[in-house]
Amino acid sequence: MTRAIVIGSGMAGLTAAAHLAMDGCQVKVFEQAGHIGGVTATFERDGFRWDIGPMILEGFGPGEPVDRILKRMGLGGRLTLSRHERGLHFPDYAVTRPEEYGGPDWRVKRLKELFPHEAANIDRFYVFLRRSFDLITLDRYAAVADSAGAIPLKLGMLPLFLGVKKYVHWNARQLMDHFFTDEKLKIFFLVILVDMTLLTDEYPALGVPFSNQETYFDRRVPPHRPYGIGPKGITLHAVEGGCGEIVKLMEEAVVSRGGSFHVNSTVERILVEGDRAVGVRLAGGEEHRADLAFASGDARHCFFNMIGRERLPREFAEKIDDIPLMESVFMVHLGVDMDVTPWQDTPVHYHYNIYDIDAEVSRMRSGLYHKGKSGFLIYIPSLHSPQMAPPGKHAVTVYTVAPNRIEGGWDSRKGEMIDTIVDEAEVKIPGLRKHTVTRWAITPKDFGILTHMREHHSFGGFRPVINKTGAPHRTPYRGLWFIGCQSESGPGVWTQIISARSVFKKARRDL
Repeated sequence: MTRAIVIGSGMAGLTAAAHLAMDGCQVKVFEQAGHIGGVTATFERDGFRWDIGPMILEGFGPGEPVDRILKRMGLGGRLTLSRHERGLHFPDYAVTRPEEYGGPDWRVKRLKELFPHEAANIDRFYVFLRRSFDLITLDRYAAVADSAGAIPLKLGMLPLFLGVKKYVHWNARQLMDHFFTDEKLKIFFLVILVDMTLLTDEYPALGVPFSNQETYFDRRVPPHRPYGIGPKGITLHAVEGGCGEIVKLMEEAVVSRGGSFHVNSTVERILVEGDRAVGVRLAGGEEHRADLAFASGDARHCFFNMIGRERLPREFAEKIDDIPLMESVFMVHLGVDMDVTPWQDTPVHYHYNIYDIDAEVSRMRSGLYHKGKSGFLIYIPSLHSPQMAPPGKHAVTVYTVAPNRIEGGWDSRKGEMIDTIVDEAEVKIPGLRKHTVTRWAITPKDFGILTHMREHHSFGGFRPVINKTGAPHRTPYRGLWFIGCQSESGPGVWTQIISARSVFKKARRDL
């Protein structure tokens, strides 16, 4: 029987472990924290429950890529999902789901109302967007199809790609300047870059459509099918009971097949002999041998501390050094005894109080925290899952991207930072402070401890900068594979599930 070890129990680690166990391997999962799931976990306090990482998820809808993978694993239909969307708020306007459905092009109409002088350019830009949406759709389904099933999808991608090929080497700023003159309209399509702490000239132009798909902004918009007959487009869904339900599902898939989880178990060293990884040594000195190992989490810690820079080829070590990491987040969870729906009746709203992305990103990279004044997100999980709060109450999360370190340190300034971000959130939902019955905050330092990223906690993984990527899945040592959001697969729950499955298949072929 093949012995396999998985280091880290985030979504990538859980997916790899589940596939290994289902393939008959003897699987051990080592997690340095006291719970499994990483930031895909759901936590409870005083009868309230909050997600601490992902919220509204891509690709989980019926027939969508993750759903197809779960069905192949025998886990289909085990999650209760509800479709949702995002609301976007700016200093002087908002684009949120209208009370009466305005059709699949309602955002086009809204943008033309806001920017009438850009009407022709908006139409021109949406030709590019729609072609890109179809290309993204076919690419995502090809990633989870078998070899025969992927062929027609890839053939369908070719003419779509030819239509956007001219933008391949452009950055996001060049793309916006090509289509629009109004800076506010440009920022509307690029504002998510703040969350990834990306400058507008760092992000690839063809990445822009990923965060602007129409189904993400109104759950009533039907998913478009490329060529009218292809697989349907991707939608956003919430998991009833919180994202921790996904963790439970994967845990069951591992344990029911004889796999085991070991929490509070820090891997100190990845053992290598010659050109092969042969196991791990825990912080207490205990060694575990294996034929296969999958590591996730902090790429620099994995390769430089758990293996050793001196044991790595120079080119590989330089690749790890060059990974551009996102910043962290500051997250405040509130349990409130009030009705929040007069101010926010859908789970997720983004509030951006800036129009200069590059200036804000530069400040954060320099360790200057805006204290929520530049923007924040309000997530209310009890709106999609009433059981996540006691009757008549709501679970509310307010969070914002934040530097890993601030002047004075997060520990000493935690109370101050809670107060400032709640003050900002009260502008949108009056009464939050008065009606708070419990609260729990997680600082970047806390996240670093939770995820074993002590030097630099990266909430989303590596920044998708042009011509840069995360750590390669295939490492210099046979039998050792690197997965997770700091790997070449990039951020996102559905991305982790898709890529971990793909890496598992490669690893099994290489044994």
